[in-house]
Amino acid sequence: MTSHKPTASSPPAITGAGQQSVLQQLAPIVLAVFVSFMTIGIALPVLPLHVHGQLGMSTLMVGMVAGAQFAAALLTRAWAGALSDTRGSKCAVMTGFGIGIASALVYFLSLYWVDQPQLSVAVLIVGRVLLGCAESLIVTGALSWGVGLVGPQRAGKVMAWVGIAMYGAYAAGAPAGMAIYKACGFSGIAAAGMIAPLLAMIMLFKVDAIAPGKLRRVPFYKVLGMVWLPGAGLALSSVGFGVITAFVSLLFATRQWGSPALAFTAFGVGFIGARLLFGHLPDKIGGAKVALVCVLIEVLGQAFIWRAETPLLACLGAALTGFGYSLAFPGFGVEAVRRTPPQSRGAAMGAYVAFLDISLAITGPLAGALANVAGISAVYLAGAACVGLAALVAMRLLAPAPAS
Repeated sequence: MTSHKPTASSPPAITGAGQQSVLQQLAPIVLAVFVSFMTIGIALPVLPLHVHGQLGMSTLMVGMVAGAQFAAALLTRAWAGALSDTRGSKCAVMTGFGIGIASALVYFLSLYWVDQPQLSVAVLIVGRVLLGCAESLIVTGALSWGVGLVGPQRAGKVMAWVGIAMYGAYAAGAPAGMAIYKACGFSGIAAAGMIAPLLAMIMLFKVDAIAPGKLRRVPFYKVLGMVWLPGAGLALSSVGFGVITAFVSLLFATRQWGSPALAFTAFGVGFIGARLLFGHLPDKIGGAKVALVCVLIEVLGQAFIWRAETPLLACLGAALTGFGYSLAFPGFGVEAVRRTPPQSRGAAMGAYVAFLDISLAITGPLAGALANVAGISAVYLAGAACVGLAALVAMRLLAPAPAS
């Protein structure tokens, strides 16, 4: 917690240029994001099993349920950015926590109609939509809050640490979710999904807010135009993450490989390891250079899963995917931040992360349709192809900008 209240128009100076100083300022936000994202993490391996196994729905419906959260997050990014810029980042984050609690209550409601699968899935999708709104507010607000605390020159580290919290929650949440599901069923997942954001809300209650800027904000559609190229790189590189979250559980189930939690954990370990070891590189040597190398690593990971004949190879592919995707996010993100003015930082974060939402909202249903036709493993070949295109975007960002 900081002892002063800097404003968005004049971010505080870094008192120690090292990583520890940045982490000390970001620690409450990072910890709260981790706790709140456990809501998403515990459901990741369980949703396909609940929708496909217990409710008897198709893999296409699994993709639609998974994608509903990201579609809702996409549609609320502009609102989340505007709320962060006009009412303050803390307001956006705390509102997100409240909506996250509401989404868990709707999860509970869906269980009343498990004997009517279509109705139960429809209610579950409403819960996923609310969770998408919550995720939009939490991520947009946390990124804007963090950059406001430590300054745009440390934007890469902010994205790295917030990302560690997010994907660390995915990695820790997957085995926890499987354990809860086996012990308590889907009602246990709903209960945990309500408790996690409540705890996060309590943790951030007394943390100082960043005052919203007083300069005129750039309209969201103009900010979107400023960040579209790095955003396209983020969208393409996120396909690898999307096909793991939506379909690795079914891959393990169809091949009788046991619990898929290890694959989620492998992804998280690769992701967090890359952030801890190399999270400083986007700020130091440039985001596009880091993104180019990392998306190629991610392509390799997707190829491993596609060709995997054993669960060990699939987990290795998940770890490589996590490692590569880990720094692609802040790599492209640094390029987005430097293209936008500080008074519209919340809108910039919302616009940039919107490309992640686009990617994940589309990936689930399309990959589900592909799996129906060509089998589960085919989605990872498609994932490798899409992630490979992100390398072309990184190369374009490396090209010298035309003189203005």
